[in-house]
Amino acid sequence: MKYYVYIIYSASLDSYYKGQTSCLEERLSRHNSGYEKSTCNGTPWKLVWSTTKSTRGEALILEKKLKNLSREKTLAFIKKYS
Repeated sequence: MKYYVYIIYSASLDSYYKGQTSCLEERLSRHNSGYEKSTCNGTPWKLVWSTTKSTRGEALILEKKLKNLSREKTLAFIKKYS
């Protein structure tokens, strides 16, 4: 099974959200349907970066690192790895 680590962007909030999932398409749908409490105010969300990891543990480690980045470093990360 593959696990996805992703960054999505909300233009209405001018904000980034970082997460991980085993089904990226379903997770994006949940974010954009307003189903997720943490992102319901920012719809629509646009996928701006993603990668795959072979284990959930690896995905969680990368997600935690991304969540600790400042906005400036998040933007630099997206630019560097897109």
